[in-house]
Amino acid sequence: MTVLAPHTTLEPREWRAIARAHAARADELTARWREAHDAGRKHEIEDFLFSYYPIRPSRLRTWAAGAGTILLGDESDSHVSDELSQRASARWFTVRDGGVTLDVDSFMADRGSTVRYIHSVLSGTASRPTNLGCFGLHEWAMVYRQDETRHALPLRLGGAGTDQVVEDHKIRCTHFDAFRFFTPEAAPLNRLQPTRELQPVIEQPGCLHANMDLYKWAWKLSPAVRGDLLLDCFELARDIRYLDMQASPYDVSKFDLPPVRIETEDGKATYQEAQAQFAQRSEPLRARLIEVCEHLMAGL
Repeated sequence: MTVLAPHTTLEPREWRAIARAHAARADELTARWREAHDAGRKHEIEDFLFSYYPIRPSRLRTWAAGAGTILLGDESDSHVSDELSQRASARWFTVRDGGVTLDVDSFMADRGSTVRYIHSVLSGTASRPTNLGCFGLHEWAMVYRQDETRHALPLRLGGAGTDQVVEDHKIRCTHFDAFRFFTPEAAPLNRLQPTRELQPVIEQPGCLHANMDLYKWAWKLSPAVRGDLLLDCFELARDIRYLDMQASPYDVSKFDLPPVRIETEDGKATYQEAQAQFAQRSEPLRARLIEVCEHLMAGL
């Protein structure tokens, strides 16, 4: 992975090599989903990554240098010139100091309120203690007392057994975009009543969905976010999604995956251990996204 600091200048051989490596990594990360999609099959775990987050694999393949990086050209190489011309014509880009770079002023003129909001959510989340006591019950609350489920997978414990797990536990979901899918019967059982307005003040770094959403925030900050950071966030979201479904009420045995039986003490311990590891992985990514926001707000 090549980490670029702001105010970096890249020669054509450098940035084109990085762009090729980025595309290859994106292809590797999305291979399972693309195989299922191309065969006309649903992938009840990874489909979420391309429906809830509406970003196609082809878009992930396109590398961005991030704010502050200048890509130099080579007039003697028509391929370089053509590619650089395409990059220069993209929204928010400009020609400067003999190369192409993001025009931070125009980006902030259009996206400044979004950047500031993302910064408030991320910095607020980073400032709070990690809570590992939710046990993934948000997925259970989404099917509580319902005849129909959100995925074409059977319920591991059946409808009645699933409802009993919800009723036997205290639900403490802090993530609005999970809570808003709770069934009407489950919503009042949550200790908190998250809203979009409360998101910057209640999200916490142990939440699986808050950590998956680093991918969403990275995309919303694009193309000011470097390609390596975007793919790091996607990979994290993909890995978390597997735990999310293994700990859910759904039977994921078709994927040759064992359930994380959060209705048992051993299952709770397994879930919390994995949740803590994801929180640890998320911390540096969140910090890098906060840094991007701060660079943008300062005009680099």
